[in-house]
Amino acid sequence: MPEWLVLTLAMVAACALVVIITLLRHRSADDDEDPSETPDVIEYMTMWIGVVYAIVLGLAIAGVWEARGMAQDHVRAEAQALHEISERVRVYPADVRDRIREDVNSYVGHVVDTEWKVMADSGAVTERGDEMMQRIRRDVTDYQPATDFEAQAYQPLVDQAAAADQARAARADSTEPTMPGVVWFGLIVGAVVTIGMILALQIRRTPRELILAALFSALIAFLLFLIWDFDAPFSRGLAATADPFLTLFPGAGD
Repeated sequence: MPEWLVLTLAMVAACALVVIITLLRHRSADDDEDPSETPDVIEYMTMWIGVVYAIVLGLAIAGVWEARGMAQDHVRAEAQALHEISERVRVYPADVRDRIREDVNSYVGHVVDTEWKVMADSGAVTERGDEMMQRIRRDVTDYQPATDFEAQAYQPLVDQAAAADQARAARADSTEPTMPGVVWFGLIVGAVVTIGMILALQIRRTPRELILAALFSALIAFLLFLIWDFDAPFSRGLAATADPFLTLFPGAGD
């Protein structure tokens, strides 16, 4: 199901729920009941519950957005380290240089064409990618420099291979959702309590109040959807992309 459809259904459901509950309360209310007699303490509690829940929502959105940004940074660091290996290896003999570059290009192609889809579907990297990364590290570390010029390039190449491996491990750790289940429980319960307190204010006096209550519920549904969408950095609509690999290795996606 497309994500825009999920968002639309969630917002419509939130609005419909508020409207239905309000209409049912309006029909079951006593004729002499005065909605304006809502106790001040309920209005005060509703205000503070809304403020606290807004802060929690803001922190949750900031957290998942930061996690998505860090995931993209890991991708960028990995692609840059592999690019540095491919460029700096030019000082090596032709056969060694070509072998390392071929392994780097094969790894990048695997990440872009295969591993990215696996991360989106299952939230994990592939064993094949791990093997290809280890092959690159062996190619770089096992070579014995024959000249002083090659020896000067050797250690930076080893460092870049280690940086690429480290960035890959960080990318693998970023594939899983960042929000714990207990946080989701708190967000959903908080939404129910917040909307419930609004209904406790006896919102049924005018169509304008009913519309505002429905829009407020739709806004909460949208914000929860936004958190859910950001929660898996590689799996959903606003996910981290493989653009750094495609930019530094233009032929990787062919």
